[in-house]
Amino acid sequence: MRLGYTMKSVRNAAVAVSAVALLAMPAAKAHAETLADAMVGAYKHSGLMDKNRALLRAADEDVAAAMAALRPIVAWSSTLGYSYSANQTVTTETVGSTIGLVAELMLYDGGASKLNIEIAKETVLATRETLVSVEQQVLLSAVNAFFDVRRANEFVQLRRNNLRVINEELRAARDRFEVGEVTRTDVSLAEARLAAARAELASAQGDLARGVEAYRAAVGRKPGNLVKPGIIRTPANTLDAAKGIALRTHPDLKRVQHQVSAAELGIMVAEAAKRPTVTLSGRLGVSEYFNSTTDGRSASLGLEANQPIYQGGRLSALERKSRSQRDAVRGDLHVARQSIAQNVGNAWALLEVSRATVVASTQQVRASEIAFRGVREEATLGARTTLDVLDAEQELLNARVTLLSAQIDEVLSGYTLLASMGLLTAERLNLNVPSYDPAAYYNLVKTAPTNMSKQGRQLDRVLKSLGKE
Repeated sequence: MRLGYTMKSVRNAAVAVSAVALLAMPAAKAHAETLADAMVGAYKHSGLMDKNRALLRAADEDVAAAMAALRPIVAWSSTLGYSYSANQTVTTETVGSTIGLVAELMLYDGGASKLNIEIAKETVLATRETLVSVEQQVLLSAVNAFFDVRRANEFVQLRRNNLRVINEELRAARDRFEVGEVTRTDVSLAEARLAAARAELASAQGDLARGVEAYRAAVGRKPGNLVKPGIIRTPANTLDAAKGIALRTHPDLKRVQHQVSAAELGIMVAEAAKRPTVTLSGRLGVSEYFNSTTDGRSASLGLEANQPIYQGGRLSALERKSRSQRDAVRGDLHVARQSIAQNVGNAWALLEVSRATVVASTQQVRASEIAFRGVREEATLGARTTLDVLDAEQELLNARVTLLSAQIDEVLSGYTLLASMGLLTAERLNLNVPSYDPAAYYNLVKTAPTNMSKQGRQLDRVLKSLGKE
């Protein structure tokens, strides 16, 4: 009698294994989506990329604005006035207007204008590196969302299978209770485990739902049938080599280096403020009085030079301030180096751990398969109970899921390492995305064209097209 119930439970367990295998197979009609597809979607969908491209264009315009300081300034002015005066003998009323044209040209300002142009250029270069850093963030968020959904899917499958296994355990316990082989306590234990399994399944489904929403936010659409990606090849064989690459290529470090250069130039601008300035100015004016035949014409051309002698210590304070700001940015450079090196070390350690976990989990799966076959054979001889068979089956399934999770961690750690080295960009990954040239807009505006020029009208068309996207 005992052998018969054991064989029945083994057959039920085999059915459960087959059902799990069928559930693990992806639907034939589901849309296959690769990791590259997810990153392309995130690249195109990200508003963060659009924002920082606009900030880069704004920085480009700062170069044009600084360039304008070396060019003539032409302005017109007009006045319309009424005056009244009276004494004991004469009353005078005058209504008149004047119009004038003024032109000024800075001939010398101690080099401050040229230095401001160089500061603006360094700021542009720093902003370009910020854009690269944002691109890495966008792509890495897509990678994390991709693997989070894959992992959550596998955990849901695990919990569903666990629920089926415990149902079989409960059924077997009830069958054996009917024939007096076990007590009511065994049945209650199985019922408690079943309730816990349902709670764990609900939690896993909630994690999957949150993962889908995170994927939608990062990529711009719901995930399809996510295809298992291959292991990415790391560009360095040792940790020291990886850190060396990162310190040469990471956009965060390059950004701070350009900020240090801009701060050094800021000190020179503060020093230039103490030097003399020379300005050439010219004026043309016309005056007309409506109640008189008198009118007037005027013209002047002048060369003006001035230099501050004493401003209450303001210029010296600004110079000291610029030096302190330079020192602060140098501190940022040191912090950036340490942070990048630490992030590379952390990513490298995670990659090594995940690789070791894959090896150990592979051995665990192999041993669990042998154990499951052995327990199943022993059960046919009556040496094992139904619960022994189902527990061994569950151990095998847990080992397989652990292996799958470790494989996911290995690939994810590889992409995290690339990001920490500054190499997770669309160009380096050969992603099929629209190319964006950060220098294209700069080349259009660096000469500070006006809206009335041909180049200025071309810029207006570019900005209008960007605004419609």
